[in-house]
Amino acid sequence: MPFLHGLLLAVGLILPLGAQNVFIFSQGALQTRFRMALPVVIAAAICDTLLILLAILGVSVLIISIPVLKTILIMAGVLFLAYIGWTTWRSAGDLQASEVRYSPRKQIMLAVSVSLLNPHAIMDTIGVIGTSSLHYGGFDKGMFTAACILVSWLWFFTLALAGRMLGRMDTSGRLMKVVNKLSAVLIWLSAVIMVAINL
Repeated sequence: MPFLHGLLLAVGLILPLGAQNVFIFSQGALQTRFRMALPVVIAAAICDTLLILLAILGVSVLIISIPVLKTILIMAGVLFLAYIGWTTWRSAGDLQASEVRYSPRKQIMLAVSVSLLNPHAIMDTIGVIGTSSLHYGGFDKGMFTAACILVSWLWFFTLALAGRMLGRMDTSGRLMKVVNKLSAVLIWLSAVIMVAINL
């Protein structure tokens, strides 16, 4: 039961099309080989694993409870989302440009930024996963945690693979241009919502 609970909860939290999911999908589509998108997948999955563990252990509650730290986190998150939106929008004009296929180092940097500098993701993790984990202890809590982490890893690999399949089917690059522009708008929208909610 704890494993199934964690599974369903994590699926519900991870499915919405946020900046993190959009970025992983687009990198899967733009990279010439699937293995070249692995840095972004692994970096995002590790960040999610870290957030889940911190939420369940209760450490991240301290971060959110400090107003100054929360404000810095929100400002940094908005700036990074604005930057990622801009680079995604710009890349929609020329999908053959070398800068849209980020290097492993840049993939990791941007994936970490999108994952850890997103106050809403942190609050969701604390508020939902962290709170739900309070019902369990010992082995049950371990099973709940494992299910949440498993969903995260599987989802990011699946997302990058789906992006890669789209990239291979879309030989003209027209569909990817539309996907990239839509992605940029969604990323900017999430930045605007982040500011509006925290004003």
